[in-house]
Amino acid sequence: MVAGTLTAGALALSLTGCGNSVDPIERLGRKTAPDSASPSTSPSAPASAASSAQAGAAGDEAYRKWGLKAPLQYAPKPAQKPQLPKAAAGKAAVLDRIPVAPTEKVVFLTFDDGAEKDPEFLKMAADLKLPISMFLTDNVASSDYGHFEKLRDNGSGSTVNNHTLTHPNLRTLPFAAQKKEICGQQDHLEKRFGKRPPLFRPPFGNYNDDTLRAAAECGAPTVVLWRASMQINDFQYAEGSALKPGDIILAHFRGPSELKGETETQMTTKMLQRIQDQGYKIARLEDYL
Repeated sequence: MVAGTLTAGALALSLTGCGNSVDPIERLGRKTAPDSASPSTSPSAPASAASSAQAGAAGDEAYRKWGLKAPLQYAPKPAQKPQLPKAAAGKAAVLDRIPVAPTEKVVFLTFDDGAEKDPEFLKMAADLKLPISMFLTDNVASSDYGHFEKLRDNGSGSTVNNHTLTHPNLRTLPFAAQKKEICGQQDHLEKRFGKRPPLFRPPFGNYNDDTLRAAAECGAPTVVLWRASMQINDFQYAEGSALKPGDIILAHFRGPSELKGETETQMTTKMLQRIQDQGYKIARLEDYL
């Protein structure tokens, strides 16, 4: 996979996964008050915390509680990590799909932004042991970073990652401004969560060589894009009309005002149903990196 191909795939999804079928948080320009909670210095939950999710250990009745017809299936941590695309010198590597075997029907859950902070979603994610890779934008998530800390620490192996300070289209900014957006959020997240995230997602999937250089210099050596985007009721795909093994799925922390009356949990239930309908297991992204 080359950067140009990945950019094209991400841009296709920027019109769908971050686009017009839902009024997306990232285009509202909403700014919130700073988090009033005291900073946490605890490190991100270790990979071992994901063991319950990987073993499919969600409570026997949890799936019914959250509107699923059958228990979710979880992939165990791989015995050997796949060979990933290598980065050019001084630049971050770019991923939009994990290169697994064609028969390895696994997908990965990622949620962006952070404007919606629904306590019911915290219960859902904990009950179902959902391993979520969160990509947080400071100006919408920072009003309650404690919400996302609870999600990180619920035993599922969820992680906190970087999605810039203010969610600009980075390709329109010079290098110094891009670096400020990325490094600034790295600093915030390190202070709040005790660790500089190794993963970065550019808003709208838009990036250029300056983005990759800035991400690497800010301590985020991997840029994570996506191949499927959850809308209100179903997926939008970068290619084809179905999930593919290794797909990284994009969803958002959104509420009824952005989901046409649907709640975050209702949207997530539909997403999980679509994953089940296509016969896929859920895996923890960081276990494959």
